[in-house]
Amino acid sequence: MTVQAYILIQTDVGKAAEVAQATAQLDGVTLAEDVTGPYDVIVRAEARSVDELGKLVVSRVQNLDGITRTLTCPIVHI
Repeated sequence: MTVQAYILIQTDVGKAAEVAQATAQLDGVTLAEDVTGPYDVIVRAEARSVDELGKLVVSRVQNLDGITRTLTCPIVHI
């Protein structure tokens, strides 16, 4: 079973589209869109485990140029 999450991203001014494009290219990312509101990019991602998801966020997403903050929201399946 895979772990899925939404990753909410805040970016530097004017970087949302660039960050969304770069994030969409990462393995494990199924959707990345630039949006309006308190966050600039919303990403849907999946991984084989919570640990793998954490590694994706910390070592790959947060290292992209233009990202100032992320918030990871795991999807809960009932």
